[in-house]
Amino acid sequence: MNNKVVIIGCGNVGMSYAYALLNQKTYVNELVLIDVNTKKVEGEVMDLNHCLAYSPSKITIKLGDYKDCKDAKIVVISAGANQNVGETRMDLIHKNSKIFKSIVDNVMSSGFNGIFLVATNPLDIMTYLTYKYSNLPTNKVLGTGTTLDTARLRYLMSEKIGISPTSIEAFVIGEHGDSEFIPWSNVSIALKGIDEYLSEEEKNKLEVDVRNSAYEIINRKGATYYGIGMCLVRITEAILGDENLVLSVSAYDKENNIYISTPAIINKDGVKEKIYIPLTAEEKEKIKYSIKCIKDAINSL
Repeated sequence: MNNKVVIIGCGNVGMSYAYALLNQKTYVNELVLIDVNTKKVEGEVMDLNHCLAYSPSKITIKLGDYKDCKDAKIVVISAGANQNVGETRMDLIHKNSKIFKSIVDNVMSSGFNGIFLVATNPLDIMTYLTYKYSNLPTNKVLGTGTTLDTARLRYLMSEKIGISPTSIEAFVIGEHGDSEFIPWSNVSIALKGIDEYLSEEEKNKLEVDVRNSAYEIINRKGATYYGIGMCLVRITEAILGDENLVLSVSAYDKENNIYISTPAIINKDGVKEKIYIPLTAEEKEKIKYSIKCIKDAINSL
């Protein structure tokens, strides 16, 4: 079976994803790189191919163009303007919405009928625009959502309480941005409630630390890309492996006609099903505000 993945946008995020794929035994057996800077991508292809002798995966890697999308299982879009120091994710909306129209039109002109996986900020809006521009079914368009925020949360909780992040059942939901939040009422650690481990003050600090993680990294090194590269690999594997894995991706919310992050079941069809978790009255107000932020951003275009 040919599991071709195309990466559009070969900057830090796209190449962190590509490199992470090579360092794991994955279902991907063909990787195509597309970028406006073809000379740079030629170098990236050479560099990645030189890794194959020590890679656990056998992958064909090449420089391509939009025609290569025709038979791709997944097209990952990581193209767009970077978030600079002092900018929010929403500040990128007008820059990246124009870029996306051209990208999606070119992909669809190839005859593509696979799954779009979006990693460009503002994430939920760019995923929504990909859906609108492509006219694909909603399940075949998804974004990385709050998978990275969730990974950050589980790591920070693990460091705080001394339990492996794999034993922590916790999600960040809402907009991938400043209105995201942690529904603490649904968090469990080794089948125990969160209140057995953390005080209200500790929970509040964790939530702030998770929300500000990207800003802290950008202030120090200018960009964040390793974490999202790993998230893209995990989502890719859930799709190609037909895993029915629950991840907090950005998926379509029919009631509000937006894309927003909640836990969802991911398999070969993309988003099999969104999971609507029970929320407290306070958490319901937070998700309403997050929905409003996304809607306002879409309406500003």
